[in-house]
Amino acid sequence: MRILHVLRAPVGGLFRHVADLAEAQAARGHAIGLVLESTTGGAESERMLQRLAPAAKLGIHRVPMSRHLGFSDFNAIRFVKASVGESKADIVHGHGAKGGAYARLADTGALRVYTPHGGTLHYSAASPLGLLYLYLERRLARRTDLFLFESEFGLRAFREKIGAPRALARVVHNGVRPDELVPIASDDDAEDVVFVGELRRLKGVDVLIEALSRLIAEERIESAILFGDGPDAGAYRAEIERRGLSPHIQFGGSKLAREAFKRGRVLAVPSRAESLPYIVLEAAAASVPMVATRVGGIAEIFGPDEVALVPPEDPAALAEAILRALEGDGAMRTKRLHERVARQFSVAAMTDGVLAAYQEALAARAPLHG
Repeated sequence: MRILHVLRAPVGGLFRHVADLAEAQAARGHAIGLVLESTTGGAESERMLQRLAPAAKLGIHRVPMSRHLGFSDFNAIRFVKASVGESKADIVHGHGAKGGAYARLADTGALRVYTPHGGTLHYSAASPLGLLYLYLERRLARRTDLFLFESEFGLRAFREKIGAPRALARVVHNGVRPDELVPIASDDDAEDVVFVGELRRLKGVDVLIEALSRLIAEERIESAILFGDGPDAGAYRAEIERRGLSPHIQFGGSKLAREAFKRGRVLAVPSRAESLPYIVLEAAAASVPMVATRVGGIAEIFGPDEVALVPPEDPAALAEAILRALEGDGAMRTKRLHERVARQFSVAAMTDGVLAAYQEALAARAPLHG
């Protein structure tokens, strides 16, 4: 098959998903290409794109893409349509709200596939912006041949907020690579708690700061480190300074997850919303002790151990769970999570599921387009 993946920014879990999937599809003999935003990324993103370049027989194409709705969207749609035509793609697979919109609005005759990756599904119809985005999702749903969700939660959220998918819909979980299943031990001088992710409200960093503040005040822990960057980084730095926590809570900048894991004894995932977060999969694969909230598809990763998840926006519950993890509670759960991820959440299984869904959608479409 000739497959063109469309996404906006080459950062975060969405980009990691596309890169792993595209590389695995190419290894199985399919011709793949990417269309993505041209002005964001960073050194790590560029290294990933250089690694993908030899496998991307249909090319890696860059064009400006705005985060929100704007006039630049018209040019991006034209660019995607031209890229699909030039590559003679059989399948155009849009990822995230923007990638999904461009892939489906660039009407070319190719099979139109959409993976939300959370995105618009995190919005509520209670806000004007949420109402607009959910309305646009309903309109775009009519132009979709295949919906792929990373979690059962994502499919449920779509049904509740958008409606039952009219086209074929399948759930295919994200997966980790074999090299990520090697356990990681924390450094001898590691901090008590580590956070790895985007510094924004959605990720619950403010809730974590409150939980850490309580534990530090009670002298139950001494230190923490926050890795990542994001739109609320300045506000979090100011809040830590205001509380007098700077001697105890550091900012580590951006770092690869497996390197960041070494810098803490327990990983905290305090998110308000998620789809199927790679950071949880990566930590479980690396046998990293972890405290996470009950949001999105995290319970699907934890399986029988979901009872250990804490409610979001509850600093007291988060603090208590962190303390228990530091005291060694959950060692067997960490082992079970590692085994579960190794068995059920692999890149190979993810690729199998996506390719099978493509074939199913193409077969269903054949009588109409044959």
